[in-house]
Amino acid sequence: MTETLPTALWTQRADLAQLVAAIGIEDIRWVGGAVRDTLLGEEVADIDAATPLLPEEVMNLLKQAGIRVVPTGIDHGTVTAVLDGGPVEITTLRHDVSTDGRRATVKFASDWKDDAARRDFTINALYAHPQSLAIDDYFGGLEDLSARRVRFIGDARERIREDHLRILRYYRFQARFGAELDAEAEKACAELAETLKGLSRERVAGELLALLALPDPYPTLLRMREKAVLPVILPEAGKAEMARLELLIGIEARYGVETDSLRRLAALLPPVPALAESVAARLRLSRAQRDRLTTLAARNASDGDAPRALAYRQGIENARDRLLLTGKDPRDLVQWHVPQFPLKGGEIVARGIGAGPEVAKMMRAVERRWIEEDFPDRARVEVLLEEELAGR
Repeated sequence: MTETLPTALWTQRADLAQLVAAIGIEDIRWVGGAVRDTLLGEEVADIDAATPLLPEEVMNLLKQAGIRVVPTGIDHGTVTAVLDGGPVEITTLRHDVSTDGRRATVKFASDWKDDAARRDFTINALYAHPQSLAIDDYFGGLEDLSARRVRFIGDARERIREDHLRILRYYRFQARFGAELDAEAEKACAELAETLKGLSRERVAGELLALLALPDPYPTLLRMREKAVLPVILPEAGKAEMARLELLIGIEARYGVETDSLRRLAALLPPVPALAESVAARLRLSRAQRDRLTTLAARNASDGDAPRALAYRQGIENARDRLLLTGKDPRDLVQWHVPQFPLKGGEIVARGIGAGPEVAKMMRAVERRWIEEDFPDRARVEVLLEEELAGR
């Protein structure tokens, strides 16, 4: 009996029906994550489609139907239909001609199974007919999905040699979907771990951060470390750092804090700002990400002594993260807004202090006491100022 895709809201979108009508109902199938996640009852984020038609044909048909289309990856057969409900990537069936572990030379195909054979995992090679929702499963993906097993299509080593990033994708998918381990996949990833060194740092960082963003990546990362995969991409993550990550994930769950991949990356690094800066540069993180990672690396055991003072100096987000990373309760910052220091330099000048360094010194003194007293109101600030002036 042919299994069908459960009816989901996205399968009933009018703009998708228009897309199918433009291309032809027998020349398009939904594929990949949308099919997999619908079968699992999870929310669908992106919709991808496959077609035996050449990309130029697809573009012409969509234009004729009044659908905006962008040639986002036309050299590899991918165009994007811009629809009201969200973009849809449409890729021509293809098979790899040659690969070097980083990029592939592809040839367009006409057979759905040929296209499925070049994909990474069986659970990602499920195709659904847009009308009947019947599922084509060429490599046992439905059984693997039911068993919560992430398995490479065909020979795991061959799949990894085609694209080394599949090692990290395997672990990410295992962390998200897997329950039953695939021994062959684990062995292949361990044997070929060193090939990760040939990938662009941006691709590695993207996969690592995506893994860290999952609800509980700790067991998977621990296995990556045991299999000597994690040390290839993040040698700084030793036993102490792994323990800190485990503690952080538990604290996040205890206090209902949303997961954050950069905070968790900080947990996997020793609290040394210069080292954090070096890792951020190596992973080609953005300037904002580098600054944040370096700030989190400056955490210390005293961060929990005055959470609001820390938030005043570092910002709410950084203060919360530093508290979490040091095992402290961040709830004192919930619904608290960083106040503005209610004193201007002109007020000090008006009290007889000449403009210049003395004003700045007086401002700092009053501000320090204001912070120590947990940000009292304006009236108290005036008292603090008078006391500082009297003590000159």
